[in-house]
Amino acid sequence: MFIRDMVRFREGDFVESVEGLIFDVKGLIHPKDRVIAYVRYVPDPLGDRVRENLRYRKIYELSERFRFLSENYPQYLLHDPFIGEVVEAVPRWMIKSFYKPEFKLAEMVKKCRELNSIEDLALKLALTLRDEANISLDKVGISGSILIGLHNQSSDLDIIVYGYRNCLKVYEALKTLRQLNVLESCAKIIDKLYRFRSRETPIPFNVFRNIEGAKLLQGLFHGREYFIRLVRDYNEVDEKYGDRKYRNLGRIILKATVINDSESVFTPCRYLIDDVEIVEGAHYPVKEVASFRGRFCEQARIGDRIIVEGKLEEIKFKGEKYYRVILGGEGDYIIPIK
Repeated sequence: MFIRDMVRFREGDFVESVEGLIFDVKGLIHPKDRVIAYVRYVPDPLGDRVRENLRYRKIYELSERFRFLSENYPQYLLHDPFIGEVVEAVPRWMIKSFYKPEFKLAEMVKKCRELNSIEDLALKLALTLRDEANISLDKVGISGSILIGLHNQSSDLDIIVYGYRNCLKVYEALKTLRQLNVLESCAKIIDKLYRFRSRETPIPFNVFRNIEGAKLLQGLFHGREYFIRLVRDYNEVDEKYGDRKYRNLGRIILKATVINDSESVFTPCRYLIDDVEIVEGAHYPVKEVASFRGRFCEQARIGDRIIVEGKLEEIKFKGEKYYRVILGGEGDYIIPIK
């Protein structure tokens, strides 16, 4: 048995296929023989990312990622019997290499004198969060392009924090660091963020500016854009692949009131809702809005009235059935309206 067959993968990890495709792992729950992960970097002689004299290009939109695999590498698409849809998933036996954020951070600490300017800044941010939150270094990791050695001068800083309590401590630390001006909001780069995100997530600019400017999980550190993901640890997820069964009920637009936002800072994020008004789509008793995409974290607060568009799902879990809106696809959004 290979090491890749025994490794537990989670949000923030990356895997590299035998063809050199690099995928970012989504969530903590995976089939036994595959890892649910979305293609992110692909070999391309015209690409602007370079590693070991090989060029790569980064694929941004989810629809483009899916199309690339469909046309070139359909073996990385799986019809998931529990989700009832086709998902991107890498067979374990086709994984050539894997990359873990916590290992990367430990390596960077040991080689701190050999780091380039961007790596050094990522290390400083990780250590700042560790110190301010007073958590163990092995519960922090460095993900994104730095993790896989494909960063360039425009790359941002992607930090991962593991464990429920550690995550809450870091979130409190972010408040302090923002007050001390160690971290800045993303106000200076809001135009750039809007141009990028509005391609998939349609939100009026003034609303986008207000929401994004208040977020703590993203901003600027020494002028460099950062994004922090808060992820539960392995032992905090009491669920295995196949425990939940999903049924796609089509698109839905609804208005609702957020009654619990305690998981809005985590990846995946979740908002519990009540007083639901269906604007368009099938009428079901929807209880939550969720997403695996970081852009939907910190999007609304308890008490907010929101309007949401996304995919309506029926979920069966432990003998119960409930309904949620899942956000992540093109055109999905969640916007506070008062």
